[in-house]
Amino acid sequence: MLDLELYLKEVGKRIMERRKKLELTQEALAERSDLTTQFVSYAESGKRAMRPENLMKIASVLGVSTDYILTGDIIDKDKLLLSEKLDKLTSAEVRIVESIIDECIALYHRDE
Repeated sequence: MLDLELYLKEVGKRIMERRKKLELTQEALAERSDLTTQFVSYAESGKRAMRPENLMKIASVLGVSTDYILTGDIIDKDKLLLSEKLDKLTSAEVRIVESIIDECIALYHRDE
């Protein structure tokens, strides 16, 4: 039982972090997901497991895969969602993003 509680807390933490990154309130996430604010609150606190359809609603609003919410792993769908965002940028803006990514790689992977 303790493992399940820890797992649900980790899932909730990822939901909350992503929601805050997108500057959404729990109310806004609930409204966009067609769920209740109480449900979002319980999910973020790890007090409630989610049915697959609710997980899919939240993931869609947060712009991440259900795998990311469940495991924290970035999968191809997450990369596709990023690619769709890049499609909204001009060529010059894409090159700026590319240089930012290159700087992050250099910063975080110096010793590799």
